[in-house]
Amino acid sequence: MIDKYTPPFTITAKITQLLTEIGEKIGRLSLLSDSAADLRLRRISRIKTIQGSLAIEGNTLTIEQITAILDNKLVIAPPKEIQEAKSAIAAYDMLETLDPRSEKDLLRTHSIMMGGLVDSAGRYRSGNVGVISGERVIHMAPTAAIVPELIGNLFDWLARTDMHPLIAGAVFHYEFEFIHPFIDGNGRMGRLWNTLILYRWNSIFAYMPVENLIHSAQQEYYNAIQMSTKQSDSAPFIEYILGVIKDSALFTPQVTPQVTPQVTPQVTPQVSQLLAVLYGEMTRDELQSALQLKDPKSFRERYLAPALKAGVIEMTIPDKPNSRLQRYRRTNSD
Repeated sequence: MIDKYTPPFTITAKITQLLTEIGEKIGRLSLLSDSAADLRLRRISRIKTIQGSLAIEGNTLTIEQITAILDNKLVIAPPKEIQEAKSAIAAYDMLETLDPRSEKDLLRTHSIMMGGLVDSAGRYRSGNVGVISGERVIHMAPTAAIVPELIGNLFDWLARTDMHPLIAGAVFHYEFEFIHPFIDGNGRMGRLWNTLILYRWNSIFAYMPVENLIHSAQQEYYNAIQMSTKQSDSAPFIEYILGVIKDSALFTPQVTPQVTPQVTPQVTPQVSQLLAVLYGEMTRDELQSALQLKDPKSFRERYLAPALKAGVIEMTIPDKPNSRLQRYRRTNSD
């Protein structure tokens, strides 16, 4: 009997520690409902996820532009980048209907993600590819002839593994990038499938912009892939992804009305509402949009200024309060 394929990876002490920390953070998060605040949070998270994942691939669209595309508004930008955003939005909209163990769903999703961008959308590559950094080839993917077998083995492993989904998602993600099964779109598909595996384990991952945090630590992302390839062991990549997820969980707010007043009992209802939609770092326009407020003066005087005064949020550039790059984040109260 031929042994079934198992990707090579080691469970290090660091991985075990990260699993514990992530579990504790997720355990403290409230169960998110379908309240208006929750739906706004999910929308913002999805937009930041798409922007982060596309930015890793060189797309220059801002969060505001992707929001406009989602709202079917006119955006002045390179047509290819607009198409990338539209395709990614359509792909992520499929998240709740996809089975992470289904190779057929992977191909269907790639056909949406890369629709209008490559002729072979939804089909494995027929030629050989490499990953290039500058003028240097940093990874030569397996030959095209064995891609279907390698992907088939990977999905077979995912279907039968008893590994924690946090580990299984990272292992799948690394192996997928190593195989590089498509002519284009491998990075964004690997990140989406990692998110899908986690989402099927715990729906809280619909609210965590893991891709956006990967974008903020992009070089470390590539370094972790290269180190795992060099060691023939995906442990470095698992450690990296779990670290990103831990940070994402750290920034995710508890958004239900029952929780926010308990966390900040001395703030106004307006500040509580602001905290309910704030995660990570957000601009004033993003916060105002999330709260569905049209009057900038009212937002500033009733929401933003009181939150800053109460010390529950802070500026990312405190010495330049009027900077166009200014963002706001929760203060570290944990």
